[in-house]
This record gives sequence, C-alpha cells and structure tokens, in this order.
Amino acid sequence: MSELEAYITKTAVCLPNQPVGNDEIENVLGMVGGKPSRAKRMILRRNGINQRYYVLDPETGKPVYNNAQLTAEAVRNLFPQEKERESIDCLVTGTTMPDQIAPNHAVMVHGELKIPPCEVIATSGICLSGVTALKYAYMAVKSGEHRTVVTTGSETASLLLRASNFEGESRHKVEALRKKPEIAFEKDFLRWLLSDGAGAFLLEPEPIARAEQPVLKIEWVEILSYANELETCMYAGAEKDPNGRLIGWNLHAGHEILQRSVLSIKQDVKLLNENVVPITFTQTLKKVIEKKGLEAGEIDYFLPHISSMYFYDKVYDALLEMGFEIPQEKWFTNLSTKGNTGSASIYIMLDELLKSGRVQSGEKLLCFVPESGRFSSAFILLTAV
Repeated sequence: MSELEAYITKTAVCLPNQPVGNDEIENVLGMVGGKPSRAKRMILRRNGINQRYYVLDPETGKPVYNNAQLTAEAVRNLFPQEKERESIDCLVTGTTMPDQIAPNHAVMVHGELKIPPCEVIATSGICLSGVTALKYAYMAVKSGEHRTVVTTGSETASLLLRASNFEGESRHKVEALRKKPEIAFEKDFLRWLLSDGAGAFLLEPEPIARAEQPVLKIEWVEILSYANELETCMYAGAEKDPNGRLIGWNLHAGHEILQRSVLSIKQDVKLLNENVVPITFTQTLKKVIEKKGLEAGEIDYFLPHISSMYFYDKVYDALLEMGFEIPQEKWFTNLSTKGNTGSASIYIMLDELLKSGRVQSGEKLLCFVPESGRFSSAFILLTAV
C-alpha cells in the first residue's frame, strides 16, 4: 500500500471589521491613564505595520466576535454551505489566548459550528500554535486516520490590549509612586504590534481542487524548541522574577493580578532582539537543511512570519551569511496590511498568496514561523499541484 499524502485543498480567513490605520489605534484600544503612548510612534515606525484588524467595534468598543466565534467564522468561509461542514471528521485549532482557561478552544469552536460529532484537538502556544495544529492535521491525513481535516489559527489580541485592562496598574502606580501613569514598555510595545484575525485550511488525502486557487502538497513540517537553552521571552498570565523564572497568575493574590496587569501579554524586547534571528532562524534552518537536504534554488516563494519589519533585513542578512540566499523578489509577507496576527499569520499569508493567482503548479513554498515564547521555530515546505 502506497503512503498517503496530505494536501491543503482550500483556505479561508476572517478579518473582523474594517482595517484600522495607525492614527486610529488608540481610538479603538483606548489610552492608558487617559494619555497617548509616548512609545507608539517609534514602535510603529520600526515595525512597518500600516493597518490591522480588531474584533472591537470602533464605535462601541465592544467585541463583535470572541476567539471561538472568529475561528468558527473562518471555518464557515471555508465551507459556505452548511451541509459541506458536516463532512469534517477532525477539527484542530491553535491560538495564543483562548476565551477561557478551560475547556479548550477546539471544543468551543466545535460548539459554535454545530457540526456533527468529530475529533477535536486544541494546540497551545503562541505563534507556533497554528503550526502545531497544522502538523497534527497533516499527520492525521497521512496516517489515514482522517480524510477531511480542518485546521485553524486565530487571535483576538485586542481584547487583551484594551486600555481598560491596564487601568488597575495605572491607578496603582499613581497612588504608589505619585507620578504620571505609564505601563511597562514590555506591555506597551505589544499594543502597537498585535492584531486580530483567523484562518482555516482544509486538508485531504487527494489533491482535489475545491476553489479557484492552487492545491498545496505538504512535503514536511519541522518544529524545534530551544527552551532548554533560553529563558522565557513572551508570556501572558505570569510575571518574571529576577532570575528569569515565571511566576504564574495562580501564585499571585487577586489584587496583584490587577495592579500588575499579570494577565496581559508581555515581551522581553532585549531578549527578543538578541536571539530571535540567530536561534529561531539561522540555527533551525541549518538543522532543516542538514535533515531534509533543502536547497535555496528549489524555493520559489519564501513566506516568513516576522513580527516586525525590523527583522526583515536581518533575516535576509542571515541567509546571505549562511550562503543560502533566497532573493527578496521571492519573498511574500502581508504584515504591513494585515498586521501581526500571531498563530493566524501563516494562514492569512498563504490564503492571500494563493488567491493572488501568482502561484503556479510545481512551485515550492517555504514557510518560516518563529515563536519567541521560549524560542521555538518551524519551517514548512509546500508544493503547488
């Protein structure tokens, strides 16, 4: 019996509301302590993002979707007819911050979709949670366990980035320090970086063309963690102690959770800048080249999930230093127009590229997805058929 293959036969996304320009961000998210951020302009200049999407209604400030609803909408866009959705026999979801601690995100999405009973799996993490979901789906199809698998990546970061979430910390600082309220840069930095969106892929064992877009054969998905070497860089629901260890939310008193914005998402920017390219890109790509025999000349499209355009040239320079140049005319990113949607980014990038009409049969696509949580990385090789 020949080995089964796994193909991405259709893609879809859900980008909520209208795009939000740089000058409109604080109108939607609000101003912490009633004052505009002093870091905003500098951060936006460096990250190169011009617009993004939020689930928050700009008029009311209320969310039009929670995470499960946004993810379900992407799946509905994958299957416009309700009857089609009944064929799903496995649903795999990845996200950074689900709507609740328990139950998991996948069962909540299943509940929103109201499709018949099926296997549901949720993968956790940050940007890589969308890739680990994809890898589970890929292995489920290749093993013959399932024939119609849907995998998703989704984020509703704006719900965490609202100014109201930092008011407890802001007031506490005013009372304790008697100075102007400012939230720590590690938190403010992410308010101008992260945005909302969801993407969905349909995986099947045959290359059935289900839409006006190329079908992609998944050649392989490689994932590596460097948590044994580096401390935590990006985190939520915890605080770092002086030794770099995380103290989880459940070890904090209730008042501390509010005063320190413990549940907010944070990033150690210095640790990120020092390690994200050399570890998640260079070191991992070298291992992938050695294991898979990957050659730069066979790559027709390179899709890097970079959190900021600040890293764009740094990744290119790393390729040159390795002697593995992929010319920038082969690169594709929509960071400037779709924002950094974390685990959904690679889904949203691939969907746009495939629907652009540019990808031709036989062309190979290399995807790179890093995660700064505790420094993990993934590379994916796809072939258009």
